Amino acid sequence: MGAVTDVVVDQRLRDIQREYLEFLEDEEDAGVYTQMVQEMITSGECRLQININDLRKKNPNRVAGLLKSAYEELPALHRALREFVSSVDASYAKIHEELFVGFEGSFGSKHVSPRTLCARNLGNLVCVEGIVTKCSLVRPKVVRSVHYCPATKETLERRYTDMTSYEAFPSSALYPTKDDDGNLLETEYGLCTYKDHQSITIQEMPEKSPAGQLPRSIDVMLDNDLVDKCKPGDRIQIVGIYRCLPNKQGGFTSGTFRTILLANNVLLMNKEVSPEISPEDVYKCKKFSKNKNEDVFELLSKSLAPSIHGHPYIKKALLCMLLGGVEKHLPNGTRLRGDINILLIGDPSVAKSQLLRYVLHTAPRAINTTGRGSSGVGLTAAVTTDQETGERRLEAGAMVLGDRGIVCIDEFDKMSDLDRTAIHEVMEQGRVTIAKAGIHASLNARCSVLAAANPVYGNYDSYKTPMENIGLQDSLLSRFDCVFIMLDIAEASSDRLIADHVVRMHRYRGPNEEEGEVLPMGLGVELLSTEDPNADNQQQDGQQDTPIYEKYDALLHGSTRSKTDKIVSLKFMRKYIHIAKAIKPTLTKGASETIAEEYSRLRSQDTEHTEMARTQPVTPRALETLIRLSTAHAKARLSVKVEAQDAEAAIEMVQYAYFKKVVQKPKKRRQSEGGDGGADEATNEESDTPGASQKRKRLASADDDKQAQTKKSKKPRTRPGDEGHDPYDISEVEEEGGEDEGESSSAAPVVRKEISKERLALFKSSISKLFMEAYVQSAEMSKLRSFMAEKHTAEPFTDDEIEAALQRMEHDNQIMVSDDMVFLV
Repeated sequence: MGAVTDVVVDQRLRDIQREYLEFLEDEEDAGVYTQMVQEMITSGECRLQININDLRKKNPNRVAGLLKSAYEELPALHRALREFVSSVDASYAKIHEELFVGFEGSFGSKHVSPRTLCARNLGNLVCVEGIVTKCSLVRPKVVRSVHYCPATKETLERRYTDMTSYEAFPSSALYPTKDDDGNLLETEYGLCTYKDHQSITIQEMPEKSPAGQLPRSIDVMLDNDLVDKCKPGDRIQIVGIYRCLPNKQGGFTSGTFRTILLANNVLLMNKEVSPEISPEDVYKCKKFSKNKNEDVFELLSKSLAPSIHGHPYIKKALLCMLLGGVEKHLPNGTRLRGDINILLIGDPSVAKSQLLRYVLHTAPRAINTTGRGSSGVGLTAAVTTDQETGERRLEAGAMVLGDRGIVCIDEFDKMSDLDRTAIHEVMEQGRVTIAKAGIHASLNARCSVLAAANPVYGNYDSYKTPMENIGLQDSLLSRFDCVFIMLDIAEASSDRLIADHVVRMHRYRGPNEEEGEVLPMGLGVELLSTEDPNADNQQQDGQQDTPIYEKYDALLHGSTRSKTDKIVSLKFMRKYIHIAKAIKPTLTKGASETIAEEYSRLRSQDTEHTEMARTQPVTPRALETLIRLSTAHAKARLSVKVEAQDAEAAIEMVQYAYFKKVVQKPKKRRQSEGGDGGADEATNEESDTPGASQKRKRLASADDDKQAQTKKSKKPRTRPGDEGHDPYDISEVEEEGGEDEGESSSAAPVVRKEISKERLALFKSSISKLFMEAYVQSAEMSKLRSFMAEKHTAEPFTDDEIEAALQRMEHDNQIMVSDDMVFLV
């Protein structure tokens, strides 16, 4: 009975093989696969790509059998291919013992993701898409071993199969060392046959995973020519057989098996989800760029995040980041990056995170992370250990996954310094280099970085320099093209506009909005085919006309926008950015000269304007920043030349981003004019912070110069305990006619006493001896005068000379005089 069953099975497999052979020969058709086989033989490959749609048209029964029981159908198809290749080129079939078939096309319900793979798909041919997160090293796996016995002069051959093999049952894993008679065997390694083997892990795409759930992953086994087809960070589609591997320990099993995917074909998806661009869209974009009535760059930047009020320069910089510069590779191997990096830093509730979310929704490819939830290796790449094989493997981080896209990092200041230093190489070189644990590899991470952070003290302190508020290293800040400081300024008119804008946003509700709708994480396109991943989306876009401008809505836009104001629609902006990014503008002579002059001016600008401070160091990278911003501005105009107007627009953005006014002189002036207690309290707060003494010295020096020029009457110094008392500021005086608490001040002007340099040096040495001999840090004024009189009887110091010397030393911050006491500083 068993023999009859085997004959029936063999006859059925031969029938299936004949049907596949008829499909490959396709004499009635144009001979497509005959030509493809000849090309495969010419190129020396061993895998034929078959479109499953062609097989479905000619023999739908075989497609149904493939999708349901691939283990039975694939061996028959492989034998049919080998027979067909033998008829075309017999010598090629003898050289290649195994020939394979790779499928592509539409898989219908079998087109799944790691999350939707379940038990009903076991044994089926499926198409799974995802992001490669882990890649093992390529290892050889033995297929056939040859052994020689010196005693009997015989040769023994043995083949090995496991659960990943298609045709045979798994063989024993024991490696032969003796023959049946107990004679020792020697392995002939040169005659053994091996195949390449690699395991990868693909993870569900983040934009397609349900909200609030972790992405699922699945292990994939690659053999032979499929190894090294992808690397961590690639978005791929895997066609293969879903199978479980039994796990038996001690003859018993728990009933839960590990599932894997045996790859049949690996298809790389596009790095970007590109929209469908019809000829009409190209015409609209060209017409829009040549509109002389409107500034295209201004209109596009105003249309970025229209739900956020204000921040015009930041929106312009974000538009430049979406467009990008031009990446160049010089003949000597140097790479000039075209990615634009932006840092937003400022007070809470100024829409930093909302701007990041808008970029996530607009950019073709964007990855979102947070500073607190990310580590250095999580952003770049990590070397992990495979739990099964124990070997080292690379795991891609967020920046590698966002290659050729944008990485948004919120709460950037919450990261540790050690983690922030890990992204230095990525931001400038565009790659991640790993050299540890026996692995040396470089992964591409050519992405733009958009980071948002809060100042060091939570809120921005206008009395401190921007560098003190930011609190990041200069080596990191110089890698950001623009650092924007966003302040929450209390201004009645502006606050009223913001309040009206926010209230209208909350009153508006879209016509298609559903209650509890999932928040979009980015641009996700449902891919149901391997031929053209965007085919369904392109057909829909091609049938619909893309409007250039949004419709005016009285409830949504209100008084902040008139009917004549235009806002570009999000759909058209995506297409416009996609077209503009493909342009590679070149610098003109006028733009080059303008950029070179501005760079030299930037290097010396902070010395010319003392009230302005830099937000980041001006290094030669600032020159490349100007070039990138100018190039992005030219792309916005769809221009192939970077002209002077593009350079001027870039200069305007850089001037806004690089310099910030430091409020310190008006506060000091209010105090010297006899300000109220609020100004004095601000001074006392400042005196408790680092660097306050240096600020007071600079301000005191400036007041001294002003005093010498104006010759105005001044008030005597305040006493300790008085409000606003500053022991380091010897120029703090009051105008004539002022009154102190409890005592009247003299109306006579204070005359600066003079002392020669020689006498001043002698006075300093004498007062040092006084403090050293007495082992004290302070002395009474009467004791000081008597000590000077005793030590210098020949040429005694006059009272004017002592007072002049004390004033000079106090001005140099060496001593402090208060209440007839001299304190050593």
